Amino acid sequence: MDRPSLGICSWSLRPQSIDELIAALRRVGVTSVQLALTPLVEPRLDDWESCWGSGCARLRDAGIEIASGMLETVGEDYTSLASIKATGGVRPDATWIATLARAQQVAHLAEAEGISLVTLHAGFIPHETHDPTRRTILARLRVLADLFAAHGASIAFETGQETAATLVDALRELDRASVGVNFDPANMILYGMGDPVAALAALAPSVRQIHIKDARPSATPGEWGSEVPAGEGAVDWNAFFAVANAQTPTCRYVIEREAGESRERDIERAVALLQRTHCAQGTS
Repeated sequence: MDRPSLGICSWSLRPQSIDELIAALRRVGVTSVQLALTPLVEPRLDDWESCWGSGCARLRDAGIEIASGMLETVGEDYTSLASIKATGGVRPDATWIATLARAQQVAHLAEAEGISLVTLHAGFIPHETHDPTRRTILARLRVLADLFAAHGASIAFETGQETAATLVDALRELDRASVGVNFDPANMILYGMGDPVAALAALAPSVRQIHIKDARPSATPGEWGSEVPAGEGAVDWNAFFAVANAQTPTCRYVIEREAGESRERDIERAVALLQRTHCAQGTS
């Protein structure tokens, strides 16, 4: 079965406006996008209306499909593994109310624009079921799941901040049909949370979208690995696509590139890698 069209994460292209995003997508020849939704719901610029106003309509007028959205939780700090563990997702008490308020705006936007999937980082879910932090995180994630479901959207958690086994258990405990996984193989490596191919196989029934991103592991435990262009890292793409084609045949691929200064060139290389590897796997 052919997959839906390939997409690109809007933030990978670092646009300062919807017009810049449209131009960049045209340059790389991709007409589908996972759209960062915070700039559309939280005006932060004097010229916001001209830069981001009516952004979804402008994308569609340009022939760009909005494949999914992305919710950035409030206060995320990716300086180090320690800082993102302290600030990421719904885990921190200090930002939960603000994150919920942002999520409410994003959910309304998703409903208005027909965006049926929104991804986010849940935030380092502890493995032990008796851990009170785990119970707090899962309770907050249920609130978000029910919020988005009420507006006709599903949510999917980014992989990497916990092992596949922990995420499988957490999803089972959450018990929400509208909740799934945005599988990012590079994040498994960057966070040191296990082999991406084995993780994809374990999480396959819950995977709703797949990021195409690559990384090399850190030689020092407790430090970040390094993101690299797709095909230059530790992801075994032949094995990865074999599992994806067999177990998640309808999930969309979305290219994400969050490092480097040649983003468009790296994205074009990722497109070529995907096409090449799909041919090797006997898909069209």
